[in-house]
Amino acid sequence: MEDDIWTVRRILDWIEGYLAQRGDGNPRVSAQWLVGEALGVSRMQLFLDAERPLTADERAVLRDWTRRRGQGEPLQYITGETAFRHITVKVRPGVLIPRPETEVLVSEALALLPAAPKPQEALDAEMLRQYAELTSAELEEDTNSEETPSLLVADICTGTGCIACSIAAEHPHTHVVATDIAPEAVALAHENATALDLEDRIDIIQCDLAEGIDGSLLGSFDLVVSNPPYVPTDVLADIPNEVAEFEPSLALDGGPDGLVVFRRLLDWCARALKPGGAFAFELHETCLDDAAAEAERAGFADVRIVEDLAGRPRVLTGRKRQ
Repeated sequence: MEDDIWTVRRILDWIEGYLAQRGDGNPRVSAQWLVGEALGVSRMQLFLDAERPLTADERAVLRDWTRRRGQGEPLQYITGETAFRHITVKVRPGVLIPRPETEVLVSEALALLPAAPKPQEALDAEMLRQYAELTSAELEEDTNSEETPSLLVADICTGTGCIACSIAAEHPHTHVVATDIAPEAVALAHENATALDLEDRIDIIQCDLAEGIDGSLLGSFDLVVSNPPYVPTDVLADIPNEVAEFEPSLALDGGPDGLVVFRRLLDWCARALKPGGAFAFELHETCLDDAAAEAERAGFADVRIVEDLAGRPRVLTGRKRQ
């Protein structure tokens, strides 16, 4: 880049052209992502500020980021964070980047739980009137005597913690036990839970699947949710280079048929869930029918296959019989 004035418009055009020459699948979106993150503004603001000159520091950051993107590094690893549902989570190399389809997994998981309570401001006028009639002493006694129900959730293979944090953030009556075998993932999930002020509602354990979860909790879980390694080994050869070269294969490879980890989790669900408790798993689109059949053979009820945002089979849900 030359030493003369570089505006937002000019840097966007330059980065887009540079990345296009290096085979970026969508160089315009990549350029907007990088510049927006470097400047701390939305994509819309980029166009409103098109003639704004960049500072020397901003240009230095973008030189480094553009070089890394040109080598195929995922955008989320470069900028260090990504949006997921209603939260933003930190991401780092060595930990799988959250995908949009996993937002569908969380939606289905939350739908399997009793509905979250309405906030105080959403209570109807009659209830507010009844509370107003209580004396302060009665109100204090009433508040202290009401126990908040706790729904116990297990998030197996938590990665960044995006699933655990979303469930805890969106359903205030949940307590989540999250596990991952990778120390990098466990450390990052801790960071994300703390940054979102959810550390008191999420326990994070480093272990292989659910092996580190206290055995006394078996039979008491309301929900088991997981985005496990599920890509069939043969399919891994065809995944995009930026996934294959930068993201951990441990979090992707589901074995010959993509269901090796799923079968272990299904067996654990049979012991971990309370009667009526439910599971939600994200799986590869080619594996859902076989997975559903195995869940039904294992005795689970209400087994369903749910499509992702692109209309592909993606999520399997079911319940332990009463």
